[in-house]
Amino acid sequence: MSTGMIVLTVIVAVVIIAAAASPVLRGRGRHGGSGLRRRFGPEYDRTVALHDGDTEAAERELAERVERHGGLRERPLDQAGREHYAARWTAVQEHFVESPRQAVAEADQLLADVAAARGYPDGGRYEEQFAALSVHHADHVDGYRQVHRVARAGARDALTEAGSGTEEMRTALVGARALFDDLTHPSGETGSGSHTPWAFNRTHPKEG
Repeated sequence: MSTGMIVLTVIVAVVIIAAAASPVLRGRGRHGGSGLRRRFGPEYDRTVALHDGDTEAAERELAERVERHGGLRERPLDQAGREHYAARWTAVQEHFVESPRQAVAEADQLLADVAAARGYPDGGRYEEQFAALSVHHADHVDGYRQVHRVARAGARDALTEAGSGTEEMRTALVGARALFDDLTHPSGETGSGSHTPWAFNRTHPKEG
């Protein structure tokens, strides 16, 4: 092969590699580093921790979430819909007193249903739904993670005495409530006073 052909081959290879790398570099420019940290807040740090401190891997995951779900537009809930879900949340709180595990499972399903009603991926695809929620509700999405984890643990341990303690289940529901309020109230409207308050925080529910 002549020297000219070798040079031409090298140039073509460099151009191909540059073209392949360009979308990745553009993605990091739009979403990476401080931009991702600002957008995801505490979820950024949690994702880094889940990747054992590998910031690069965590940022790739978060950037992919933004690419997939950043354009999602939430569907509004009408008044009847908000009242329906508020009633279901009230039932969750009432059930917690006698059956914390049942209440956590109900809260997990309720968040999945509300998110689907708002236009997020169906709750049967938890990982995908969670990823989409994290892009638009980063401050409170960890509540969904906690309640889903505790609900799954409760389902696995239903036939034993093992599983999450009452305090852990209560903490999970408190976190879930924050995301629930985000999803069921119009932008700028807070959830205080709209649902039955977390009045049983100081009660001692059964462990059943």
